[in-house]
Amino acid sequence: MSTTRTAVRKPVAKRPAQPLREGVTLDTFIWEGTDKRGVKMKGEQQSKNVNMLRAELRRMGIQPGVVKAKPKPLFGAAGKKISPKDISVFSRQFATMIKSGVPVVQALEIVGNGNKNPRMAKMLNTMRLDIEGGSSINESMAKHPVQFDELFQNLVRAGESAGVLETVLDTIATYKENTEKLKGKIKKALFYPIAVIAVAIIVSAILLIFVVPQFESVFENFGAELPAFTQLIVSASRLMVAYWWLALIFVGGGIAAFLFAYRRSVPLQHGIDRMLLKLPVIGQLLHNAAIARFARTLATTFKAGVPLVEALETVSGATGNTVYEKAVLRMRDDVSVGYQVNMAMSQLNLFPHMVVQMTAIGEEAGALDTMLFKVAEFYEEEVNNAVDALSSLLEPMIMVFIGGLVGGMVIGMYLPIFKLAAVV
Repeated sequence: MSTTRTAVRKPVAKRPAQPLREGVTLDTFIWEGTDKRGVKMKGEQQSKNVNMLRAELRRMGIQPGVVKAKPKPLFGAAGKKISPKDISVFSRQFATMIKSGVPVVQALEIVGNGNKNPRMAKMLNTMRLDIEGGSSINESMAKHPVQFDELFQNLVRAGESAGVLETVLDTIATYKENTEKLKGKIKKALFYPIAVIAVAIIVSAILLIFVVPQFESVFENFGAELPAFTQLIVSASRLMVAYWWLALIFVGGGIAAFLFAYRRSVPLQHGIDRMLLKLPVIGQLLHNAAIARFARTLATTFKAGVPLVEALETVSGATGNTVYEKAVLRMRDDVSVGYQVNMAMSQLNLFPHMVVQMTAIGEEAGALDTMLFKVAEFYEEEVNNAVDALSSLLEPMIMVFIGGLVGGMVIGMYLPIFKLAAVV
């Protein structure tokens, strides 16, 4: 009498001998079965239909039992939008697997099946099928330009051409991680004060609409003239109660119109970016962030073997600021006619003297990428320190603003009570 043992394993599925035809879609199925020794097994696998998956399992020596489609979540079945952080995580996972000797197709399958975002998993599966059909990695990425920008594609193409794909992918992963970390620091510095001020304004609006009218009904019984400050708050309250919907439409419509115009108007973007660079404290932070992005992106592309002129064109869109984007495109034009990078850089009056000199030393020594990496590290550290200093500087200023706004409103409401107490 044989004894049946129970174990849970996920066998590696065999690949089809021929690549799937274009337009063929795969569904994910959950299956359970037993192998020749009676060991229970289960897993999930992609296939065209249930019958084909059962046949595939039998070829693998597994007697299938339950085979059913993997249930989709009730909400958010399509998955959240693929974020830059998702691409950053994928870059590191993919680079690690390729560096470890895992074949490209298998690496994409492993990363895709382990991804919790259905959209990301679907995109990686599409890329895998393209590569199985004979496309290069760069060609498969080019079909998803929103997720894999021109910089990413250029680096992968250079790595494939030079036969150093694993090195380039590792460089891309490091670049993506540092870039996302830098973006997070800048967003933290700018988002915190805006969020606190927005909350203060919302609280003030609630006080004007719901609290001040209660005080106004009490003041009517005083029979005395209200102080000017209190009268101002009462008038603002009446205006908010009567036209709160109009204020909401005006503010919401204004923000939506601004965002619509900003995304479609290059001159508006350039003007706002130039204005932000001139702001005290925040302007210097944005300058340092743009220089750090420029240096790290140019170093990464140049190290991967991308020609310098082409690298500068790619780098221009990665600075995060249209002022620096135009400046880098001007550098590209100067370099294309024979100028050295440091000479073209010195004509712009945007890059500090230290950056120009380190670039010059790197060009003379034939180690431009090494010097630019050091520049990037220095300015990324400057951004980190500036964010910490800005947070320390803004916290007391924000407290004063909130105290003045909300506290002033409370004092204005109690002024008549203090006046009445003085008369009594």
